[in-house]
Amino acid sequence: MRLSKNLDQALILLVISVFVLLAGSIFTLSLKSTYADSENDETPLLSDYFVNIFDGPDMLTVKSRAATVAEVIERSGIELNSGDIVEPSLDTVINADNYFINIHRARPAVVKDGEVGKYVMTASYDLKTIARSAGFEIYDGDEVKPVVNTMFLELGMAEIYEIKRNGGSTVTEEVEIPFNEQRIKDYNVAPGKEEVRQYGEVGLKVRTYEVHYVDGEEATRKLISEETKKQPVDRIVAVGASSIEQTPLTKSKGRNRYTVTLSNGRRVERQETYYDLNMSGVMRIAARECGVPAKYSVRADGVKVDSEGYVLVAANLSNYPRCTVVETSLGLGRVYDTGSFAQTNPEQFDLATDWTRRDGV
Repeated sequence: MRLSKNLDQALILLVISVFVLLAGSIFTLSLKSTYADSENDETPLLSDYFVNIFDGPDMLTVKSRAATVAEVIERSGIELNSGDIVEPSLDTVINADNYFINIHRARPAVVKDGEVGKYVMTASYDLKTIARSAGFEIYDGDEVKPVVNTMFLELGMAEIYEIKRNGGSTVTEEVEIPFNEQRIKDYNVAPGKEEVRQYGEVGLKVRTYEVHYVDGEEATRKLISEETKKQPVDRIVAVGASSIEQTPLTKSKGRNRYTVTLSNGRRVERQETYYDLNMSGVMRIAARECGVPAKYSVRADGVKVDSEGYVLVAANLSNYPRCTVVETSLGLGRVYDTGSFAQTNPEQFDLATDWTRRDGV
């Protein structure tokens, strides 16, 4: 009986052990699957994972499920100071277990250029980078050297660096080339809407100067070469336009006629003309009644527009109250004015231009 009882207990223990092993294997496979799926995308891990943080000589391993480097550092109670460098960057998504973060702490340094000394906190170990971060311009032939800190009581543990200027040297600088913007009309886009068809990219050119010094101070600078490293890429914006803009009003045409469909579905025959008057008084009324700045300008094509780019339009105020946005053959306009023509032709628009006076007003 005792032997049978012992066998029963051993059998129960064996079953429990097998169950534990199987459960552990399933859990491990699940974790591996989770990590493997996360290694190739930017989706943060959903389960706890380990992060190794190297903070100077100290190392801290934490268990976390924070999504980014910044969140891990914050949750770990680590404070960053101005000038500290974190690798990878703070906005990097953590998508793997056993992750490594390095914190390079800024340290005090004093950079001297002759009699001028500047204090800086820096995490860099590149001597010219340290000098530049202190606000000094470093030329191609300059040298930056560490020197012994003989002013410990005054400067504390600060590292000391001195700039040795050469009598004549060159300096190379990179200059951005701004990109242009092309605005093209697209009759398949609703008037007033814009779509970016191509994002602009700045270009880059490298300029080399020959610099000469007198008594340690820069005396002359002469441009000796300039090379374009990267051409800028234009920004292209498609501007929504009405089909009526395909045959716009011009000075020589004088009068423009077309058919439009109003928002209520009614089709009307519209006539456009133009006039050339000082619009300052009209815009003062517009500022009071429409809440727009009391100013206007003359577009490159001679059309007068408000501060938001709307063509200044005179119309029948009963049909088109002041401040109404309307479509014209010269682009979207805003009704600010009226005239005697509105009584005989309530669907006529008179567009403000500088086509006759040519005085920019």
